[in-house]
Amino acid sequence: MTDRELSNLQVFLVEPSHTQQLIIIQYLQSFGISDIICVASGRELFQGLQHSRPDLVVSAMYLPDMTGVELVHALREDSASYEMAFLLISSETNIKYLEPIRQAGAIAILPKPFGREALRTALQSTLEYVHPEKLGLEHIDIEDLRVLLVDDSDFSLKYLTKVFNNIGVDQLTVAHDGKQGLQLFSQHYFDLIVTDYNMPEMDGLQLVEHIRNHPERGSTPVLMVTSEQNQSRLAAIEKSDVSAILDKPFEPASIKRLLINLLN
Repeated sequence: MTDRELSNLQVFLVEPSHTQQLIIIQYLQSFGISDIICVASGRELFQGLQHSRPDLVVSAMYLPDMTGVELVHALREDSASYEMAFLLISSETNIKYLEPIRQAGAIAILPKPFGREALRTALQSTLEYVHPEKLGLEHIDIEDLRVLLVDDSDFSLKYLTKVFNNIGVDQLTVAHDGKQGLQLFSQHYFDLIVTDYNMPEMDGLQLVEHIRNHPERGSTPVLMVTSEQNQSRLAAIEKSDVSAILDKPFEPASIKRLLINLLN
């Protein structure tokens, strides 16, 4: 993917600091991106969205009228903008504030200060998200792939649905916790299970354990998509019978690579 392709992206930048605006604009312009609209608050962003639909919203965490969490949730709750790519650039490290951003399906979370290559990766993910290419598999038509998505976050389910639809997967079934996911798994055949880790009723690890104990379909590939940061819990996930692990936020291209590895 070339910088020339990146240059076609339309960006709304939500940043109250004029200095930070200039820094981020310079980075974006270094990739040839010129269609950049800068605003300083969430209110200004939503006013702008009435007249323009950018490919990407880049936001700081703390705005004069709302937080980045409130901003991305407002975007996801709006039927006209819920599929919009969202990138957070912030020096915030508190998991309490970053976790809702991850769950809402952010393209990436970049720390301040960030490097040019980190931004390039986020912009490439945005391009793959807004201009997707259908995935080709050797032994199965992508249209025939049956996937179960299990996540207690509606925002995350919508984002995952969008990512899978983008690569040509339309046969998607959703469950809002592990218990519901297990019930659907018991009743229907799926080629792939994609599950979150932290969920009520039954978490992702418990779900994987039940799947692996199924007498006929215990070998069904399971992809764990998680924002878990606790090292002991991460170690437990890595030691489990999960087929692959993907961190939130993830690059859409990562889903393609994992599907190729798991299903070809």
